[in-house]
Amino acid sequence: MSQYRVLVSCPLIMDDIESYDETFAAHDVSYDVPEVDQHLSESALLDIIDRYHGVIAGDDEFTERVLDEATNLQVISKWGIGIDGIDVDAAEKRGIAVRNTPGAFNNEVADVVIGYAIMLTRDLHRVDGAVRNGDWFCPRGVSLANRTFGIVGVGDIGATVARRAHALGMDVLGNDVVPLPDPLRSETGIEPCDLDELLAQSDIVSLNCGLSPATRNLVGADELELLGSDGYLINTARGELVDQDALVDALRVDEIAGAALDVFQTEPLPDTSPLTTMENVILGSHNAQNTAEAVARVNDRAVENLLTELT
Repeated sequence: MSQYRVLVSCPLIMDDIESYDETFAAHDVSYDVPEVDQHLSESALLDIIDRYHGVIAGDDEFTERVLDEATNLQVISKWGIGIDGIDVDAAEKRGIAVRNTPGAFNNEVADVVIGYAIMLTRDLHRVDGAVRNGDWFCPRGVSLANRTFGIVGVGDIGATVARRAHALGMDVLGNDVVPLPDPLRSETGIEPCDLDELLAQSDIVSLNCGLSPATRNLVGADELELLGSDGYLINTARGELVDQDALVDALRVDEIAGAALDVFQTEPLPDTSPLTTMENVILGSHNAQNTAEAVARVNDRAVENLLTELT
């Protein structure tokens, strides 16, 4: 029997996990791969977590209750960036290391943000659907050059989005809890401002901040009203940043021009959601980070983080 037993619960590494068999064996590690749709719930983890010394985790619910039962757990190696599903304070009190892979998806997510911006402002999703149905739909779009792009959360990904928006000839605004780096300001011309000002001045707003008690429902009815009928919202960060009911209401009455959402409050998005019937919204599947290159890179880092803390 191996000295260390590991749970691999992140779906994105599962297809490639066997390629690490020799590495795990060299460190006396065995692993289990459960059936996972999006993530493991608190109740699912409570049933099994006491068996494991380490986890390569996705967006699983590592609550304090789960960590209380994790009597053998030494490390949670988070595949990716967001650790909002992990009670980090509870983990620290119990001596459980929490590691993630910051900076892993800067280019990949930024590419999708800009792709969404182009699709929204040129109605490309509607053009595609119309032509497939035999209609020659030619909507008059909005040029990106000389428009204003607002970024909420100017960390690694937000800064990469800023560079791309600047390269397209856009004016860039940024909102963050920390001062914007001087080199980024020099490179992109990004100007700091508060959230209300950013929403009121921007033609396109991209949410790229982490989820915390302070940012949950950061964008609600009042914020969408500030964005206005000519404004577009893009969210590739966390679904809980947006009051989804308020967004549905705003989209339904054209209070904003449109939205592109890669993330939702409930994932997968239920097929009963009103969002699925709206033409002024583009729907994703929490997949902005998913390229072959990025997955391979993060797989390596997640395994390395696990083994560093475990052995």
